Amino acid sequence: MSTMDSTMQDATTGQDNTTEQNNTLWWRGGVIYQIYPRSFMDSRGDGIGDLNGITEKLDYVASLNVDGIWLSPFFTSPMLDFGYDISDYCDVDPMFGTLEDFKALLAKAHSLGLKVIIDQVISHTSDQHAWFQESRQNRSNPKADWFVWADPKPDGTPPNNWLSIFGGPAWTFDSRRQQYYMHNFLTSQPDVNFHNPEARQAQLDNMRFWLELGVDGFRLDTVNFYFHDAELRDNPPVPKGEAKTLGAPDSNPYTWQRHVYDLSRPENLDFLKDLRALMDEYPGTTTVGEIGDDNPLERMAEYTAGGDKLHMAYTFDLLNAPHSARYIHEVLERFQRLAGDAWPCWATSNHDVVRSASRWGAGEDPTAYPKVALAMLCSLRGSVCLYQGEELGLREADVPFERIQDPYGKVLWPEFKGRDGCRTPMPWDDSEHGGFSNVEPWLPMEASHRDMAVSRQQDDANSTLNALRNMLAFRRQHPALFDGDLTLVDVGETLLGFSRQKGDETLLCVFNLTAEAQTVNLPLAIECDLQGHGFITQRDGDSLTLPAYQAAFMRVAHNS
Repeated sequence: MSTMDSTMQDATTGQDNTTEQNNTLWWRGGVIYQIYPRSFMDSRGDGIGDLNGITEKLDYVASLNVDGIWLSPFFTSPMLDFGYDISDYCDVDPMFGTLEDFKALLAKAHSLGLKVIIDQVISHTSDQHAWFQESRQNRSNPKADWFVWADPKPDGTPPNNWLSIFGGPAWTFDSRRQQYYMHNFLTSQPDVNFHNPEARQAQLDNMRFWLELGVDGFRLDTVNFYFHDAELRDNPPVPKGEAKTLGAPDSNPYTWQRHVYDLSRPENLDFLKDLRALMDEYPGTTTVGEIGDDNPLERMAEYTAGGDKLHMAYTFDLLNAPHSARYIHEVLERFQRLAGDAWPCWATSNHDVVRSASRWGAGEDPTAYPKVALAMLCSLRGSVCLYQGEELGLREADVPFERIQDPYGKVLWPEFKGRDGCRTPMPWDDSEHGGFSNVEPWLPMEASHRDMAVSRQQDDANSTLNALRNMLAFRRQHPALFDGDLTLVDVGETLLGFSRQKGDETLLCVFNLTAEAQTVNLPLAIECDLQGHGFITQRDGDSLTLPAYQAAFMRVAHNS
């Protein structure tokens, strides 16, 4: 049986998988594969990925041994921010297909045992949305207060010093109302006024529409951006020498402010409880929130604790440049201290950041490093998000300025080149357009990615693709790795170590993310070394030697 055949059998008939998929807590420790629809698979020959293209490739996704997929936005949109500017929350943009195409995708995914999570971008709409078109007409229409409007200062300048993440003030003047409207992102993405109960309910109703269709949950874009300070107070500057927010690159003036008043307001907690009440009407569904904040781990703990708000959330702590064993240890230690019963969702790549194989793997072995980094990610306590192509070890693509599509990159070029480098098409084979399309894609196919295509890695037992498949299959055989407790273990500055425990099973996990062999005396008594994960372990009693880019998984003796 080929590697593809055996792993697909594991994905669709594995004993642990069937149990988990029927469990309403499938998400707790689940692995979710993020798909960026524009760049996954073009089924129509127009250079843009679509829903039917995703459906065609769901067998491949199931073969990875993941538990579900997250689809980035495919809703009706003018696409000025590539779908994160929505003009109709309850329909599919013709670029991606139809609502019937989505239903077919959903049915196919469920037949393969895959859950389906879809993006919800409810903090803001497109300026083409009917709500905003009505709101901007005057100050007395039924939706006049559905967006964040404010009078100018006496000198005509914006109401306060809040900045847009995409550059410039967070305020744009509208001549009809003689007021400014707020936008945390593009001027064409006005912020919904969550202080208005009708607007809040309308967004919950939009989400109910998709729940009724059978989706298994939502990824919530900018989940801490929903409410703003009703008094519109100025944000203070970041004190000299203090850490800036992780939610934007250092070259962006947005990071020069402490974001005290424009996001993460206390009123948000009550709305998240209303949202959780909606989700609880549909057992087995889940939410994962994106948090960009000055204190992201604290916010993650606050938003997911108590079982009455978000099910899980992710931050940018592992989506930024620092990546040493010591740094990851500190992130985990800080979260453990804050978490209580909060539940994280860990990711090292997504559609907004430089791919981890480049961001963390620069200067490292391009084949070996991604394998151990993925193994580390998939061993953490929490759920996991994998971004399309991460399983191939894809590095950041080099997109020339004339092909840049991302408005974020156009504004801050060249210090920040935008997000297109992680959004280039998925390479399915080594042909001219990588098997993604039969025409020139919307973003160029990176030449180096064709050498790392699915077809090149599929039958290579030593490929990154099959290393991930093996790791996730191994993970399913050990409940401690799925949702067991995590205890950090001191294995020195150059190695990362922690134990995972559930029931009678305690595993010690140690990772060498460096290019040099590392030796450490283990602090716990080991019963045996575990096999099946694909890494090389050299242990002599309590002395462990890990070659470069290797990991060890060991069963801890009961009396340790």
